[in-house]
Formats: sequence, C-alpha cells, structure tokens
Amino acid sequence: MLYVILIEPENPGNIGAIARVMKNFGFKNLVLINPVADISSSEAICRAKHAQDVLKRAIVADWSFLDKMDYLAGTTAKLGTDYNIPRSPLTPDKLAEKANTKKKLGLVIGREGKGLSNKEIGLCDFIVTIPAQAKYPTLNISHALGILLYEIYKINGKDRSDSHIETAGRRYKDVLNKRVAGLLEQMEFATPEKKQTQKVVWKRIFGKAMLTKREAFAVLGLFSKIEKGLKR
Repeated sequence: MLYVILIEPENPGNIGAIARVMKNFGFKNLVLINPVADISSSEAICRAKHAQDVLKRAIVADWSFLDKMDYLAGTTAKLGTDYNIPRSPLTPDKLAEKANTKKKLGLVIGREGKGLSNKEIGLCDFIVTIPAQAKYPTLNISHALGILLYEIYKINGKDRSDSHIETAGRRYKDVLNKRVAGLLEQMEFATPEKKQTQKVVWKRIFGKAMLTKREAFAVLGLFSKIEKGLKR
C-alpha cells in the first residue's frame, strides 16, 4: 500500500497538484508532515481540480507518522558518489518493481526549496531519483511524482500472478538489522567507522531487496549458522 508523504510542504498549489496527479493514477493516501502551507486554501483546492476528495482526506501528521511505514523510499535529485551509500539511488522503473507490496510503503518527498536533508535520507530504506539533464536535474515535486506514479501504475495491475507472495515488513527488517549489528560486534575492523559503514550497507541491502518472508527466514537461518561458527 503506497503513501505519498510530503515533508513540510510550503506551496498550497503544489499540494493541490500532488492530489490531482495521485488521482490520475488511482492513489489516495496523501500525508503532510508538519505542513507550512494551508491545505484548505483556495489555491490548493483549485489546483486539485477533480481530486478534492484526495485533498480532503489527506492526513496531517508529525514525524512520528513515518514509524507506521514498513518501508520508506526517499526522493532526491541530489546524488552522491558510489561511496555515498545513503544517496545511492534506484530509478523509477526499479521503484515500480518494489512497489507491488501489501506492506506500507511511504514515498517521501522533500521540501520544494531544499528537498530532504542527509539525516532525513538516512531514515529511508532506499532512495529513488529521476534521471534528468545534468545541468538542471531538479523537477517540480508534482511533476516528479507524476513520473514515479506512472511507472508504478504501469506495471502494478490487479490480479497479478505473484499477489500471493508476501513481503517481509518492518518487524522482520528490524530483526535482520539487529542480527547484522550483533554479528558485526563480534568481528574486528580497522576503525569504528568501517564497522558503521557495514551497518549502513546492510540496512540499504535489506531495504532495496524488500525480501519476502521466506527469504527473510532463510537469511536469518544463515546468520544463525554464522553466529555458531564465530562462537567456536
């Protein structure tokens, strides 16, 4: 289940445009985290056009709402190098492949002016970016969302042959990350920073993989064998 989560939106027109593009592709779960703009303003309502129902049922919440999501996908046009693991992105088509899940997936969209901070990117399981012209890669948030939702809508129809396969949710993901952390504490690294890098890498791997429950159990089984080997 997809939630579109706007972080501190400043422009009421953008909120209305977001509601409109969501309805274009059949999505209805809109969340505003600490909005600056007035969601009930005439500008927001006018821009929403025939998607005023999406606008009216939008959830206004604080940062704690993110804890309700099983997965968080951050959006950004600011990319790092291969060594900047938190800003290593997926493309929209790869996001669409992972969006076919019964779990709660929050698509996090940053502020109009400065996007998501590094700290906020760190809260996400993975990030997605839209490849654009290098000299001016930043899209308006409603335009960017339209591209992302189109890619999701294009491949995620009803009655899919894999609809019986259940994705592992936050509880399983948290267990996996804790087991990795426990294993890493039993291993020697040249510096504490290298150990922390490993933790971040594995968090990203589990987030991007969006494992099924069966896959999560298999990985936990492997970790158990590794732990037994380390204790010998």
